[in-house]
Amino acid sequence: MTSEALDIAFNKAVQSINEHTEPFPADVLLRLYAYYKRATNSENRPSSGKPLISAFKTNALFQNRDMTEDQAKQAYIDTVNQYFLYRK
Repeated sequence: MTSEALDIAFNKAVQSINEHTEPFPADVLLRLYAYYKRATNSENRPSSGKPLISAFKTNALFQNRDMTEDQAKQAYIDTVNQYFLYRK
């Protein structure tokens, strides 16, 4: 997949998540959060009013620290596709 095609697919996946109105499982949200942050190169320290949530976000980012931006975009796309394929 070309870089341009990957960007288009990534943006469509982000849009589909943003337009989805049902709640997501916490593990899916954390993966999407970490992949999105890595894909957009915006890995600032997570902030939350709740320390436990910040810890989970930090851990999710840490687990993806060796991914490239393109790998993170593809992982985000794959996670979105898998969620919509298998959700009930």
